[in-house]
Amino acid sequence: MNKEHHKDFTATQWLIKLINNDHFAFQVLYDLYSTQLYSNLLRIVKDTDIAQDLLQLAFVKIWEKRHLIDPEKDFLAYLIQITRNLAYDHFRKVALDRKLETHILSLTNEAYSHIEEELIYKESNQLFLSAVAKLSPQRKQVFTLCKMEGKSYHEVSNMLNISTSTISDHLLKSNKFIRAQMSIPEVLVSIFLMFLC
Repeated sequence: MNKEHHKDFTATQWLIKLINNDHFAFQVLYDLYSTQLYSNLLRIVKDTDIAQDLLQLAFVKIWEKRHLIDPEKDFLAYLIQITRNLAYDHFRKVALDRKLETHILSLTNEAYSHIEEELIYKESNQLFLSAVAKLSPQRKQVFTLCKMEGKSYHEVSNMLNISTSTISDHLLKSNKFIRAQMSIPEVLVSIFLMFLC
């Protein structure tokens, strides 16, 4: 259609042509309304690229749903409602993406923290067992029976035929030796203090 002639048509007439699959009518309506709709979107989303994307999406929807358009109703109001809904959908998606990102990040941090704690525990456990292994044979035996197997002083006294005071002395010196051998921060040593008097 000659561009000089298209100004003779009203918006309603262009809408009727659009409903009847007229591509030129679609372009005319885009030219008529896109600038105002873009400005409205930009005020809402505050981003030129997003505003442009939503504008294009709005007109894609117009073309796809052209058969549902009522040419007697206010087409601009219809367009404004579509673009506003698209903007709100955009914000909902952004909020959901952020929530999902935060959730994934928290799971990642939690998993990392768990792995880190496990590695620290394994490292400390190796230091602990190494320190116990360095005890003299009798102290090692007393420490293992009392602190790692949970036997009473009386039981160990009967088993090894030594006095409870000797057992206490062995444990006291063993504790001191193990603390010195585990040259790591006190907060990590505390993991193993449950074994010590």
